[in-house]
Amino acid sequence: MNDTVELRDHSREIRHFRIRLVMSAVIVVILFGILLGRFFYLQVMQAEHYTTLAEANRIAIQPLVPNRGLIFDRNGEILAQNYTAYTLEIIPDQVKDLESAIHELATVIEITPEDRRRFNKLKRESTRFKSLPIRSRLTDIEVARFAENQYRFPGMDIKAHPLRHYPQGELVSHVIGYIGRINDKDLEQLEADKRLKNYHGSTHIGRIGIEKSYESALHGQTGFEQVETDAVGRPVRTLSREAPVAGDDLTLSLDIGLQQAAIDAFGEYRGALIALDPSNGEILAFVSKPGFDPNLFVDGIDHANWRLLNESIDRPLNNRALRGVYPPGSTFKPFMALAGLELGKRSVRYGFSDPGYFSLPGSSHRFRDWKPGGHGWVDLHKSLVISCDTYYYTLAHDLGITNIHNFIGQFGFGKETGIDIPGEVSGLLPSPEWKKKRFNQNWLPGDTISVGIGQGFNLATPLQLAYATMLLANDGKAYRPHFVKQQVDHHKNLVEDDFVTEMFRLNLKPEYLDHIKRALVDVTRPGGTAARAGVNAAYTFAGKTGTSQVINIKQGERYNANRINERHRDHALFIAFAPAEDPKIVLTVLVENSGSGGSTAAPIARKVLDYFFLGKIPEPVEKAG
Repeated sequence: MNDTVELRDHSREIRHFRIRLVMSAVIVVILFGILLGRFFYLQVMQAEHYTTLAEANRIAIQPLVPNRGLIFDRNGEILAQNYTAYTLEIIPDQVKDLESAIHELATVIEITPEDRRRFNKLKRESTRFKSLPIRSRLTDIEVARFAENQYRFPGMDIKAHPLRHYPQGELVSHVIGYIGRINDKDLEQLEADKRLKNYHGSTHIGRIGIEKSYESALHGQTGFEQVETDAVGRPVRTLSREAPVAGDDLTLSLDIGLQQAAIDAFGEYRGALIALDPSNGEILAFVSKPGFDPNLFVDGIDHANWRLLNESIDRPLNNRALRGVYPPGSTFKPFMALAGLELGKRSVRYGFSDPGYFSLPGSSHRFRDWKPGGHGWVDLHKSLVISCDTYYYTLAHDLGITNIHNFIGQFGFGKETGIDIPGEVSGLLPSPEWKKKRFNQNWLPGDTISVGIGQGFNLATPLQLAYATMLLANDGKAYRPHFVKQQVDHHKNLVEDDFVTEMFRLNLKPEYLDHIKRALVDVTRPGGTAARAGVNAAYTFAGKTGTSQVINIKQGERYNANRINERHRDHALFIAFAPAEDPKIVLTVLVENSGSGGSTAAPIARKVLDYFFLGKIPEPVEKAG
């Protein structure tokens, strides 16, 4: 067997080697090309994007919350102001065991059960907020104590926040309103209104009253600050700053002295009072009694105080002047009388002998006068002075509900006045169409008779009565009732000082208006239903008393306040303007469950007028037993 030696083919090996080398080189070139392409993409094509991300790691954009505008009365008395308070806040997402952390926090700073309830409530309502307060208005000692222990509480921090204070408290609560913490619903509305950007960093917003209706003016313009931060997010230095613009200051037409006099005059009674300037619609006093302390709501009202307010039988949260609806009673009669004259259903000389009741033709039902046996001979003038019901029963029957609705509706009954705070209700000036829609029932002749004396389905707010009285005092000229008199920016430059809006002017015969006014003056003189209030007045004033029924009295029975629960007794009403010959003030007074207008409402009005014209400090009206 021959051994053979295999010779290596060096040329083939070299050729294969070269092929592998070329392929490796190609792969390396491709890989380097990909790497260089990626470098180019990242460093050139995406340079701006990654520069921004890098800057964001070291630069924080912080919103600067503007100071809220101040609110003053017409004489410069402060009604709403600002102060800064320390607030301990928690970012729930950064706290692992929230309940345990809060329990531990309570060993350093007092955290009450009410604080916990309020925090949990905010947590439910404000899911879009990262940071929520657990304690507000910390003292300097509490701030120092937390600062020493802050390392133990990641996700918690103390921040200085501007808060609102209402130095007049309950006195103007239903006018000024209050601010409250922003919740998710507020954020959604701000986003829909395209105003969300201006609320970055803000925690509060106007809730009711002037604070809500003038929110845009009061809030101001949010500023921004670019801050360089270190690795743990602590600010190192400020890079740029756009200062916030403080909200505008508002001066109201409200006279805080007159407001206080009106509340003092009420004494222990509940009710409402509105005083306005008939020449321009400026509101001088606006009382809803009782009121509430708006400071309780600024940073979230506690459960105990909320229960006291919400469950009180006196309903202090109800704005009686704006939202309370009551039968206008005999204060409706001047407008009925004017309708009779203007529509030709009555003349100034027309009169009849009052038997003390009225019955519809073919009916035995008697609509009774407040005075048994009647008032004797009654014409239009006397019907207002002594407030004869029978006169207005017959007038309502002759006018018909359509004429009543159309004519008296011109004075604002059944409509909103357009006042510059939210929440106004329209009351009710009934019509056959309304009754059909509301009850699916036809209008009955007896419905008209009740409407004629301001009862039945008739409902009005105290504000509507003041507005209608302004039209009488102004010979038919209507101004929009309003509170804001002047708006000034943070540089003390006048933004606006003409909030007066003439709405319309009724075409009324001057001789008819004069006759109505003379009768209303005699209401406050001997023989009139408000004679007690007019004794020794240093000025001439016109007025009309009214009694608003709370419950119906059965046929054949007489009203006896002593037999009726106090909350079911009649409301007292009085409308007035003075001086009668050149009115400077219009008043509406409503006193709940207090009897007749002449006995309680008119004396309160007199005390307020004495303060307005003479500066006389009122003594409260004594409450009947």
